[in-house]
Amino acid sequence: MYKLFKNDSINNFAKNLRILTLKMIYHGRASHIASIFSCIEIISVLYFNHMNFSKKNYQRDTRDKFILSKGHAGAAVYAALALLKIIPIKKLDTYYKNGSVFSGHVSHYKVPGIEYSTGSLGSGIGIACGVALASKLDKKKSKIFTLVGDGELNEGSCWEALLFANHHKLNNLTIIIDRNYYQSILTTEKTLKLNPLKQKIKSFGLDVFEVDGNDTKQLKDCLKKKTTTTKVIIANTIKGKGVSFMQNNIKWHYKNPDREEYNLALKELIN
Repeated sequence: MYKLFKNDSINNFAKNLRILTLKMIYHGRASHIASIFSCIEIISVLYFNHMNFSKKNYQRDTRDKFILSKGHAGAAVYAALALLKIIPIKKLDTYYKNGSVFSGHVSHYKVPGIEYSTGSLGSGIGIACGVALASKLDKKKSKIFTLVGDGELNEGSCWEALLFANHHKLNNLTIIIDRNYYQSILTTEKTLKLNPLKQKIKSFGLDVFEVDGNDTKQLKDCLKKKTTTTKVIIANTIKGKGVSFMQNNIKWHYKNPDREEYNLALKELIN
């Protein structure tokens, strides 16, 4: 058995997200736990602290919007919505099971608070650009945020979206890159070299910042910075962050924990 921490701070929100998503992945016999854990602090800062998004306004079009481009980390967003009491926390028990609305790749179908279904990598960032442009044309004050995996940057559509963002000066858009240096089989640098990533993105005319993506204070401070064009945050993270035997271990991109591994991971997270 376990209990959640009191939801009174960003760091406790992040701890609760790790506990809930571990439980969801284990009982759903699903995968991508390491991909989820690397971006927990990012999602926590956005939903708990930064975005104009809550149970009171999530149905209003004036709300801020979050689009998860790395859709395979969808369990973290479902869990965040449950902690915000937008969806019943008990329903998370159905994650990844037959008939559940909570699919492995995030889906907006019958899930309040999810903006778009994503999972085909390289698509979410383009959608976010389109939403940001539409918001500017309609003179809305909504801010748009998207979270992109670094392995996802292998997709040419991501770089087309960066060109689009610069061309239209989408200063209402923030692109956050989960830079954990791993993708499905190898490191990003062995698969298709991205470095020097900051310089490459900066050459597109965008405002680029680099932070520790598992440090909530650094993320908060960076998100507050004002820019004249699209803000891109390279968030350096640890794949599998929070559980010692999952950290920077590529097998946890796919592996589902057995009972012993689940109990060991849970023990680390609640202590």
